[in-house]
Amino acid sequence: MQKNTVLFLVNHDVVIYNFRLELVERLIADGHEVHISSPYGERIDDLVKLGAVYHEIKIARHGTNPVTDSALIWNYIKLLKQVKPDIVFSYTIKPNIYGGIACRLMNVPQVANVTGLGTAVENPGLTQKITLALYRFAFKKIQRIFFQNTENRQFFIDHNLYTDKHGLLPGSGVNLERFAPLPYPDETDGIHFVFISRIMREKGIEQYLDAAKHFKAAEPAEAPDSRHSERSEESSAVSTYKVTFHICGFCEAEYQGKLEEYAKNGTVVYHGMVRDVREILKNTHCTIHPSFYPEGISNVLLESCACARPIITTDRSGCREVVDDGENGFVVKQRDSEDLVQKIENFLALSHEQRIQMGLAGRAKMEREFDRQVVVNAYLKEMEMVG
Repeated sequence: MQKNTVLFLVNHDVVIYNFRLELVERLIADGHEVHISSPYGERIDDLVKLGAVYHEIKIARHGTNPVTDSALIWNYIKLLKQVKPDIVFSYTIKPNIYGGIACRLMNVPQVANVTGLGTAVENPGLTQKITLALYRFAFKKIQRIFFQNTENRQFFIDHNLYTDKHGLLPGSGVNLERFAPLPYPDETDGIHFVFISRIMREKGIEQYLDAAKHFKAAEPAEAPDSRHSERSEESSAVSTYKVTFHICGFCEAEYQGKLEEYAKNGTVVYHGMVRDVREILKNTHCTIHPSFYPEGISNVLLESCACARPIITTDRSGCREVVDDGENGFVVKQRDSEDLVQKIENFLALSHEQRIQMGLAGRAKMEREFDRQVVVNAYLKEMEMVG
């Protein structure tokens, strides 16, 4: 088997460690030389220990400053000259576009992964036109463009962007061994919900906080033990269960004050950045992801379902693919706090056994549709095309 030099271009260490680790491990095990270009983060050290070669690069993840962006192209060109990769795997918008421009100019095969359109592309306007023009130039000679959902792929088709080079993946997939089913927690101290995401408006944090505030106000002075309480038809789920709302993830500056206030008064429990989400999932009963962000496939939902946790999420691309309404979770309307409260009520109205079965249905769906090995195999197939 031919040994190749592979260069990964990403905008964050988590992007490659959490979602592409199995691919990196397989390439190294097969004897390929793996290089990773990313801003520095703590996961980089773990990847270097595996045998990858690290190249630090600075990327402004937000913003469209033409000076810094043009500098990124030049830095990628210098990196390509230094590493001399046989193939480049890129992820997220800036590495895809500016890495793609560098790959085209240097005549290096590139496989890009569209992990979501991003608001700049999804929303019509001047920024969208500029970004699409950059995509057209960057992807002119691309080997493959992988999409994570059909809506993103259709967007590229509608804009006539290299439809003969498209491929569709089940998101980033999920490692079914690492994210194995977790025992479902009992309810002696109530029902625990969790929001795991970057804390920003488009991820639905406003709706989640609204729901937490609603249930905090409705909480009885002393919630009865759910194992022994008998609910009458007239009693609401709110009065039966003590409900706790957890939040995990990096907090954007605009929500720092509000989050601190809600945590201080007991409306939510904020855990900050969590290195291993399984430590949170093992103690929570349901993951809530009310996102209206243009993402590929939500990894939070994949990992929660793989761990046999029910989900509540929105009917939009990147989320709807993971939820079967009423089977492994509930679908909530985008930007609708009242509907989220209602879907939480629906979840609370289930029996403990029904909640367990809902989680197991999610696990079965992951096994059928979202095994990460499918993604690894797709990339290995692209490797075979390198001459």
